[in-house]
Amino acid sequence: MSDFLRKLNTIVSKSDKFTLFYLFLFTIVIAVVETAGVSIIMPYISLANDFSLIESNVYYKYVYEMFEFSSYVRFSIFLGIVIIVFYVFRASINALYIYKIVSFTQVSYYKIVNKLFSNYLNMPYKNFIGKNSSSLTKIIISESSYITDIFRAFLILLSEILILVFIYSMLLYINYQIALAITFILLFVGLFLIKTISKVVKRKGVEREKFQNIFYEMLNRNFNNIKMLKLQNTQKALDEFDYISSKYTDTYKISGSIQQFPRLIFEAVGFSVVILIVIFILYKNNSDISSSFGLLTIFVLGLYRILPSITRIMASFNQILAYYKSIDLIHEDMHIYTEQIGSDKIVFLKKIKLKNISFGYIKSENIIENLDLIIEKNDKIAFIGESGSGKSTLVDIIMGLHQVNGGNIYIDKEKLTEKNLTDWRGHFGYIPQSVYLFDGTVGENVAFGVDIDEQKAIEALKKANIWKFLETKNGLDTKVGESGVMLSGGQKQRIAIARALYKNPDVLVLDEATSALDDETEAKIMDEIYEVAKDKTLIIIAHRLSTIRRCEKVYKIENGEIKDV
Repeated sequence: MSDFLRKLNTIVSKSDKFTLFYLFLFTIVIAVVETAGVSIIMPYISLANDFSLIESNVYYKYVYEMFEFSSYVRFSIFLGIVIIVFYVFRASINALYIYKIVSFTQVSYYKIVNKLFSNYLNMPYKNFIGKNSSSLTKIIISESSYITDIFRAFLILLSEILILVFIYSMLLYINYQIALAITFILLFVGLFLIKTISKVVKRKGVEREKFQNIFYEMLNRNFNNIKMLKLQNTQKALDEFDYISSKYTDTYKISGSIQQFPRLIFEAVGFSVVILIVIFILYKNNSDISSSFGLLTIFVLGLYRILPSITRIMASFNQILAYYKSIDLIHEDMHIYTEQIGSDKIVFLKKIKLKNISFGYIKSENIIENLDLIIEKNDKIAFIGESGSGKSTLVDIIMGLHQVNGGNIYIDKEKLTEKNLTDWRGHFGYIPQSVYLFDGTVGENVAFGVDIDEQKAIEALKKANIWKFLETKNGLDTKVGESGVMLSGGQKQRIAIARALYKNPDVLVLDEATSALDDETEAKIMDEIYEVAKDKTLIIIAHRLSTIRRCEKVYKIENGEIKDV
């Protein structure tokens, strides 16, 4: 539990801790109100049954005389109306408390998902590419939601414990013998449930996270490879999905069913306790229970309120156990290492110089060692080499996506550091091999995450030689479909070129951008790229010699070293 509270403490923001404190104070008020709600019924019933109490009770007599009631009946009716008003107030304050809890949990969810999204986007690039995107999606969508369920369960647990303590204290005061007997019975049942059901719930919670992770990954994998899947056999995918989804739903089926057991058990125990109290009173008085009717009433009402509290306490406790794994995942990702980079300006006028550069995804295993390279402004250069030789990694280093293990990068004479890294990355336009177009308009895909400047977007599309085609459709409002399914390969590539040109970069990078196209389409697009890049620095990663035929310099990357070709 201490580890749970420690991790929860690091997840909750400072402002939310203040809110939790105020909710705790609110919880005390709720506990007092609930206790009063139980305790005022018996005195009122006793008063309605025996008007002589108005004279014998100091408080009744004081109120009766102060308001100058003309009869005991009118006084009793007045008190009844007051109690009704109190119960309306009780319902209202409970509704407000529920609203405050829901508001707190939803605001917490908003803060957590924004923090996680920020952390993921600001992770070092080499760390990010080692993550599974479906797993990150699951954590933001599902696990963060479960955290809010834990918050809600924790607050309800706290509230119900206080209500239980207050009402139990009242019952102890009225008759400690009966109260202690009830306590031992309920404690025995509660410990039994914790030792049995709660263990199963926690185990199923761990299984839930495991199968849900596979569930998300399987959906992502199959939806993103639907064409290949259809060309093979969808039955194997269906069988695998059926197995995982059945395992996933089984964890909910078992834990969801088990979590209802405490309520059923405590209800049975509660009714049994009421009968035992009647038996106790009969045995003690050796007569009927009329003389102890008030005592019986207060204990029945107390149990009527205590049992739901105990049930909610067990349900909240089990819910915390069921989603305990979410705390571990969120805690870990809320504290992952993120880049702390500045936005100081850096100007590229003459050259990019790499000096003694070393880099490896694992520090002890560099894939690039002591590499030197100079790229002049407006150079047209190409990197070739076997797959896995480090071509793309080297270009990522040049773009500032990877921070090197050794050596330095100079832009003209200024050293590339964390302080100017954001601005340096903005100097690049990147065209990947696999173009990702999201399900939106051409304009939205070209701007990609920034406000659309229609004139700039049209200019970029003209340079990419696709605007004339788009004019026959809906222009910037032309829908591309998910992953650009409504466009041809060449058209998608031209959209990617327009996206790269949209911010008018100094350096244009092609990462095997035309390798999936046929020779004729590739030749046309490369001619267009060379044309738009005539006043830019052009860096190409390629396998086909036809792609790099107009490059001024060609470098071969081999075993982490660079050679002129």
